[in-house]
Amino acid sequence: MNRHDVDLTNCDREPIHLLGAIQPIGFLLALTLDWIVARASTNVGEFLGEMDESLIGRPLDEIFLPEAIHSLRNRLTTLRGPNAVDKVFDLKLSDRAGPFDVGIHLSCGQIVIEAQPAAERHGDTTSLVRAMVSRLELVTNASAFYTEGARQVRALTGFDRVMVYRFAENGSGEVVAETSKPGIGSFKGLHYPASDIPVQARELYKRNLLRVISDVDTVPVPIHPGRDEKGKVLDLSLSILRSVSPIHIEYLKNMGVCASMSISIIVDGELWGLFACHHYSPKLPSFEVRSVCELFAQMYSMRLEGRERKEVLDYERQARDVSDQLLGAVATNEMLLKDPEWLAGILTHVIPAEGVGVWINGSYAFSGVTPSTEEFTRIVRTLNVTAAGRVFATDEIASLMPGAEEFADRSAGMLAIPISRAPRDYVILFREEMVRSVRWAGDPHKPVSFGPNGPRLTPRESFAEWQQLVKGHSRPFTPPEIRVAETLRATLIEVVLRLAGEASAERDRASRKQEVLIAELNHRVRNILGVIRGLIRQAKPPSDKIEDFVSLVDGRIHALARAHNQITDDHWGPAPIRALIDAEAQAFLDAEDNGVHVTGEPVMLNPQAYSTMALVVHELVTNSTKYGSLSAGGHVDVSWNRTEDGGLQFDWLERGGPPVEPPTRKGFGTTIIGRSVPYDLGGKAEIDYASDGVKATFLIPARHVSDTAGPQPPIIIKAARHSPMHSSNTPTEFLKGHKALLVEDSLIIALDAEDILRRLGAEVMTASAVESALDLIDADQPTIAVLDINLGDQTSFTVADRLRQLNVPFVFATGYGEQAVLPEDHKSRTVIQKPYTIEGIARVLEELIV
Repeated sequence: MNRHDVDLTNCDREPIHLLGAIQPIGFLLALTLDWIVARASTNVGEFLGEMDESLIGRPLDEIFLPEAIHSLRNRLTTLRGPNAVDKVFDLKLSDRAGPFDVGIHLSCGQIVIEAQPAAERHGDTTSLVRAMVSRLELVTNASAFYTEGARQVRALTGFDRVMVYRFAENGSGEVVAETSKPGIGSFKGLHYPASDIPVQARELYKRNLLRVISDVDTVPVPIHPGRDEKGKVLDLSLSILRSVSPIHIEYLKNMGVCASMSISIIVDGELWGLFACHHYSPKLPSFEVRSVCELFAQMYSMRLEGRERKEVLDYERQARDVSDQLLGAVATNEMLLKDPEWLAGILTHVIPAEGVGVWINGSYAFSGVTPSTEEFTRIVRTLNVTAAGRVFATDEIASLMPGAEEFADRSAGMLAIPISRAPRDYVILFREEMVRSVRWAGDPHKPVSFGPNGPRLTPRESFAEWQQLVKGHSRPFTPPEIRVAETLRATLIEVVLRLAGEASAERDRASRKQEVLIAELNHRVRNILGVIRGLIRQAKPPSDKIEDFVSLVDGRIHALARAHNQITDDHWGPAPIRALIDAEAQAFLDAEDNGVHVTGEPVMLNPQAYSTMALVVHELVTNSTKYGSLSAGGHVDVSWNRTEDGGLQFDWLERGGPPVEPPTRKGFGTTIIGRSVPYDLGGKAEIDYASDGVKATFLIPARHVSDTAGPQPPIIIKAARHSPMHSSNTPTEFLKGHKALLVEDSLIIALDAEDILRRLGAEVMTASAVESALDLIDADQPTIAVLDINLGDQTSFTVADRLRQLNVPFVFATGYGEQAVLPEDHKSRTVIQKPYTIEGIARVLEELIV
């Protein structure tokens, strides 16, 4: 036999040899080119019809017929790949012997020919295999698919028992399907330890797809000579007739099995499992039947691979849909990333889990069944060291972190998805403990014994069912689930990075906006301070009493404050003029039945005009309350209308009061009334001190006026009262005997509020921060409290919670107007608007302690 184009170079892998060489059911010849270099089987001569002692060293054409050599040569040229074996059926090798079924392959520079006497042919094997495979297409679920494969192999071979044996990732195996003759028991559902089929044997199953043992009691035939001229033994890894390890023979004998056959199931290039065939008497399937089984197993593997791949593709397609949903949702609402309930609903839809924990920037949140806060923190620390930067899955957290056994009943397994590039942030899915009973074919913990040469594998002697209760483990996370987690991790990181980029851009925009706001705030504060300074310097009360001076300035500042409240309610926008009249008049009126009458269409003034008119109307109301019609039961008619050029004419007409005399001196109030509108707004002001009542008309230019939609209901404001500082109704000391807690972070405002509370009779204790307020409460519990909401970078809500626990009545205070936001527990609390007034504080506290 010539080499032709066959590569017969030396093998680069370590040959696999077994002590027994080949089974005596055929013969083996090893050739180098045309010369026989080795043979196995003591009865080769009987097979070929001649003596075989002189075979070694003889040319092949002296043994085989030329036609046989030609046929084998042709088969040799078709071999491709390191594990290729070709077969020829019904080949006449010698005139003195019948036909043979022959296998041919290459082994480390030598051609190996194996032959068995030909058996009766089945006929059309192609149709046979097609029919077998077509039956597989009729089943839908995996369990039925496994069972149908076992049925087909048993029908073809006639073995007493055929099992589908599936390997787990740790090398152990489980019988997932079985078909057998009646009365011999069942192995279905039994598990076998990894040591039953060691690693080297599993590797051999990937190369040599079919192994047969016809009789466990036969004596193997050695190779002769045992080594070639280079001292190397023949590698029998691909041999059809190769015998097996004596340990495996003893293993089968311990099970009571006389003959066996195993056919590899290869999925994605890896050993998925075996068709394991057992017979309880000697049995040798024909060479052709074994070849059909091998072909069927290859077709079965392809179908199985297709099924599993389709399941994985469907699963991963679903996961991609969820990933897209996740990306779209978080892109519109970044807070969803910190919502464990929402994340749990999304993630556990594709990766089943009982709980989800989220750790972002040291903050954590939970959903479902999870470890405690302290346990979760330990898990994150462990992940930062053990599995940083990659998806990590385990069905036994205790194997990773000592002490995890304590919470294994709640969270035994986890899948951690890092959502930051550096070890820090995670979304972790937790699975509960799955306590289960595993049925083993004998005790799996006794696979090794010690002999004269040290530890070695020994066959198990007992195969009685042995049950093991497995605790501390969850349902394992599958490779497809881990791949999906990697996809979700990429999505989450993309979201996080995009949010980080958007946050950075937003910070830049906010920084620029803040600079503009600071400049605008500085401008407005300087203007306000300038106005207040002018009010104080220009105020000249009719007497030398300091109380009169304070009352005068206090009233004007409150007028400005009320105006600012109105124009800031709509983010420093136009405000209705009627609201200005109402606010100013209500500050001086009681419930008697005469008052100020207001008429006019809905009109809005811009902030500058609104502040100016607030001071003007304040002075008009104050003067009328002290000296005019509102001081003696008269009334005031206030009206306005639009001019032809779009401006506003505002009229003030007093009637029914005491006789009016023109002022003998021009005070600051008179100056405000007469000069503010012309000076600040570019308009006009006319004042007539007629004896029957003051009349004033103001023309406001159109650029300061806006329209407003919808009618405003007419409001009649009740009879006038004097300023609180001068009223006979000045609040009494109704807080006498009370200890009042005042929480205010501004010293000047706090001093003013302290003075008001003391005038109402209270003993006052003041704090500027939450901590000092809580200390005061613990040291000397108050009976009433006023809490400024905003205290620098804190709020007083913690103090409010403490007072509520102690049943101490309190009110909030703020300068934010209606924009102040209260927590849910305090939504119903009264809020005082700053600046503080004695009347305002007295009214709300009196209602509070009644």
